[in-house]
Amino acid sequence: MNFTEIDPKWQQYWDENEVYKTTENPNKPKYYILDMFPYPSGAGLHVGHPLGYIASDIIARYKRHNGFEVLHPMGYDAFGLPAEQFAIDTGNHPAAFTEKNVKRYEQQLKMLGLSFDWSREVNTSDPKFYKWTQWIFMQLFNSWFDKSENKAKKIDALEAAFIKDGNSNTHAATDYEKVFTAADWAGFSSTQKQEILLDYRMAYIAESEVNWCPQLGTVLANEEVKDGFSERGGYPVEKKKMKQWVLRITAYADKLLDGLNTIDWPEAVKEMQRNWIGKSVGAEVSFGIMTSPQPLSKGEGQENPGYITNSQKQWSTVSPFANKNRKDSTEAEDILWQAVRNRQIDGFKFRRQHPIEGYIPDFVCLEKRLVVEIDGGYHYEKDQKELDEARTLHLNSYGYTEIRFSNEEVINDIDGVVRRLGIALKETSPQGDLTLNPSPK
Repeated sequence: MNFTEIDPKWQQYWDENEVYKTTENPNKPKYYILDMFPYPSGAGLHVGHPLGYIASDIIARYKRHNGFEVLHPMGYDAFGLPAEQFAIDTGNHPAAFTEKNVKRYEQQLKMLGLSFDWSREVNTSDPKFYKWTQWIFMQLFNSWFDKSENKAKKIDALEAAFIKDGNSNTHAATDYEKVFTAADWAGFSSTQKQEILLDYRMAYIAESEVNWCPQLGTVLANEEVKDGFSERGGYPVEKKKMKQWVLRITAYADKLLDGLNTIDWPEAVKEMQRNWIGKSVGAEVSFGIMTSPQPLSKGEGQENPGYITNSQKQWSTVSPFANKNRKDSTEAEDILWQAVRNRQIDGFKFRRQHPIEGYIPDFVCLEKRLVVEIDGGYHYEKDQKELDEARTLHLNSYGYTEIRFSNEEVINDIDGVVRRLGIALKETSPQGDLTLNPSPK
């Protein structure tokens, strides 16, 4: 069988008779198959193109045989960075080589015998096509998303609502947080009104951190950046704050996620889509601001000494050093912390590197006013021993009992250290309430 004669004969017949052209037949069920449009490079098709196109072509033919009117178009994603970069690298005008590459792709796709409707072929660099992308943008710009009805509406309807009632009753997808009345709206200037409406539109301007590539003169998606360089050209990419147009696609997250439950796709592919959509639900929590620790209230029948152990001035001075000590903890401190944290010893709470009256002990149980110190080698030097003794006396004067372990004891016998701590907790009886700067004994 001579395929070099058979293939061209029938490909010419399909082409001249428009065998796969889609007609508008109201009596047939409809089926739409859209392949990902290729970028028409000068190299022509690669093996990945027919890998996907053959699979979708099988479905298109199957549906036609089952009585469906099938729309199966082809096009070229020829507008954007690849064409621009090729023009810069070669010095050729992008229109000329794009047209040449499109013809090459069309020839190769027809040689594969794929059942595309070539009468509906599109090229994204053709003004007859991209005028519709501009049209779509204007539809988005002149719309806002009504969360109460879960759909987009004309911006005129929102403006009418502002004129009547202000924005307190609107349920819009927006980052605008201020509340205004109808009277406020009437008093805004034309510029102010347009700035407010921009925060409600489906297409709006926002400042965000982007991947900026100076050599390419464009913003790149995360997928187009590898190890700090552009995937195309290998140019340096920097993070930059930039104002740009943004589409409020997050408003459709629920619709997109719900739609995945209605389509017959492999679960792995649907899960990929869910992650790409990336809906996340958070919570807003308000906390009081404390310049220093505040006492805990006593519950009925409970002895709760609180945890104020410094004046405000002391706290602001010492707490940064306490934070640093926690990050730079020693091996012995880490071992003991794992043994005492989360009330592991008889239900008593320990804190580590907690400032007390200008000092920062390694560990403390405030409920029992028991301070635990771990001594390294330098603690045995004369000057340091004197400083340690002075600190012990100072803490004793405020009702604290101190127990010391060496690094070696903690590292080599943590079980023995824990037993001794348990005994010390039972034997220690703190005197009086723990309050801010109590009078020394």
